[in-house]
Amino acid sequence: MSLRLGDIAPNFTAKTSIGEIDFYQYLGDSWGVLFSHPADFTPVCTTELGKTAALKDEFEKRNVKVLALSVDPVDKHIEWINDINETQQCSVDFPIIADDDRKVSTLYDFIHPNASATATVRSLVIIGLDKAVKLIITYPASTGRNFVEVLRVIDSLQLTAKYSVATPANWKHGEDVIVVPAVSTEDAIKKFPKGVEVVKPYLRYTPQPNLD
Repeated sequence: MSLRLGDIAPNFTAKTSIGEIDFYQYLGDSWGVLFSHPADFTPVCTTELGKTAALKDEFEKRNVKVLALSVDPVDKHIEWINDINETQQCSVDFPIIADDDRKVSTLYDFIHPNASATATVRSLVIIGLDKAVKLIITYPASTGRNFVEVLRVIDSLQLTAKYSVATPANWKHGEDVIVVPAVSTEDAIKKFPKGVEVVKPYLRYTPQPNLD
């Protein structure tokens, strides 16, 4: 059974590069990003984990904890981390799950038989404070992920969870947002004192509400 948006992310215990963890305990009161990669010692994955490590401060600023996963064992993960740190000029200190029994991959639908019967696809799941799944992205093995885009989506998810707004195409932190249709224009003007621009009755913009 596949995981869908809004589902509660399954909890699990697993061996990782930093020791055994309980997923929920690891997340605590943080958002989570769990992403799978096809195998250790592969070029695209090396760059992905390096980029994630380089963005450590950005994830921490957003109260997000990250975890990676592959079906390789812990000893290979630890050897590979040395290569990642050397080639990507970074320090990987987030856990890499050793899912050699494919338990977590099965829970999170990371193995797609038509792509590979044994290796995980390049999937990424964002999990909110309520442990619900907020985003699922799956890439082919040949295409590396854009982790700046992942941060952009987290910014949108965290903003729209608190305010009656949505974010338009290509939105970035600091730009105007859209008032959701459920809020009338009259109520929007009261709710958003920075102003409401009415382009169409259903298309109304307001400055990002959580900025001074």
